[in-house]
Amino acid sequence: MVLAIETTGLSKSFGSVQAVDSVSLRVQRGEIYGFLGLNGAGKTTTIRALLGMIRPETGTVRLLDQPVGPHGRGPWRQVGHMVESPAVYPELTVRENLEVARRWQGVSDRGAIERVIEQLGLRQYADRRSGTLSTGNRHRLGLARALLHGPDLLILDEPGSGLDPAGVVEIRELLGRLAGEQGVTIFMSSHILTEVDRLATRIGIIHRGRLIEELGARQLEALRARKLVVRTRDLAQARAVLTGAGFEVHDGDEVLLLAEARAVEAPDHVATLLVNAGAPPTRLAVEQENLEDYFLRLTGGDA
Repeated sequence: MVLAIETTGLSKSFGSVQAVDSVSLRVQRGEIYGFLGLNGAGKTTTIRALLGMIRPETGTVRLLDQPVGPHGRGPWRQVGHMVESPAVYPELTVRENLEVARRWQGVSDRGAIERVIEQLGLRQYADRRSGTLSTGNRHRLGLARALLHGPDLLILDEPGSGLDPAGVVEIRELLGRLAGEQGVTIFMSSHILTEVDRLATRIGIIHRGRLIEELGARQLEALRARKLVVRTRDLAQARAVLTGAGFEVHDGDEVLLLAEARAVEAPDHVATLLVNAGAPPTRLAVEQENLEDYFLRLTGGDA
């Protein structure tokens, strides 16, 4: 199988700081890969190494089965990218910025500019100088430039940064269509974990420079902790009843939480205990932790 991204033992340090430590990634074609980590975890350094912007001290990088190396070596005509804040020519309009990019990327189809303007919702800003755009719309312009040449692989660092909630949803839907309808492989770092949760087919979590977890959406679903949430009018009595029955009970926000399998898998038994004791539940639900909770649990909740 030809991989879209393959790194082996990728390491990079800056002085005494080990930014990336022996990271080995395998991203299959057509995947949407969510690359997660706290600020300073090594996400951007890894992405810059993927794109040949920095040279790793050890390890190798291959994109679309071609090695990335010195002197600009790599399959760049098939790769689109946006890293950190997209650079624009502030005195040029959105359309003029894209025309510069079209010529630089060797795109012969002039209609490509109008297509990406439409794709990214930039029609009303097309003739506005880029220096006057909001942060969110500068990110839209950066994405438009990354998509201009119809890449097979899209590498994005925080694509939702600066966008309002509606814009985040639009970008999520656009990326989903690119992967689902056109087979574009998308590698994206993000701190908006709810969006990654909805979009990614696989995630990797980097922490203090090391890749500590890599799993598919189904694996992630199976690993997330589940708990039984209990609300009653008399929490003290309910806690006493459940503790007396041998359950380990945790306090939540005006609820009781039971994480043991015998509670999660048999909520009717818990309900019966409470009803018989005169403390019937007003709410009884099995909930599964979201990606953010799982991420914080895995990384130890570091700030």
